[in-house]
Amino acid sequence: MILPIYVYGQPVLRKEAEDITPDYPNLKELIANMFETMNRADGVGLAAPQIGLPIRVVTIDLDVMSDELPEFKDFRRAYINPHILEVGGEEVSMEEGCLSLPGIHETVKRPDRIHVTYLDEELKEHDEWVEGYLARVMQHEFDHLDGKMFIDHLSALRKQMIKGKLGAMLKGKARCSYKVKTIK
Repeated sequence: MILPIYVYGQPVLRKEAEDITPDYPNLKELIANMFETMNRADGVGLAAPQIGLPIRVVTIDLDVMSDELPEFKDFRRAYINPHILEVGGEEVSMEEGCLSLPGIHETVKRPDRIHVTYLDEELKEHDEWVEGYLARVMQHEFDHLDGKMFIDHLSALRKQMIKGKLGAMLKGKARCSYKVKTIK
């Protein structure tokens, strides 16, 4: 089922998400719906707060990047209760966009290496260091679980420059090709 994506201004996007228990109702169905919603919107990641749920669940599908990054062929994973324990490596700048901020793309600096813990779809525990592009996508999506958005990483000047687009979203004027839920 395709779910509406919550856009800038929705309070759930600014709340810290809660860990869930292994018996969370319909978890497999939720994960399947998140993948379907994300893929229909041409995204590579989707966090539960972006569909209105204040829980720590993220889906990432990097298979679409496999032409440029062959290591991501068939890469499709769900992350349950993920937490970043430590960051390291170099700060790398790269342009980011977000399904909850349609039409906004900005350059964001992030560490290229992170230490994470999470449960997979089978509820198996993982504790690992992740590097490169996957580390960036994970940081972007996990930010949503902490009530943050990529625009929070921008300078005051860049925030001022996108103020008009954010204001339009607050008025319910998000322009995109996928189903959204605005605050209006």
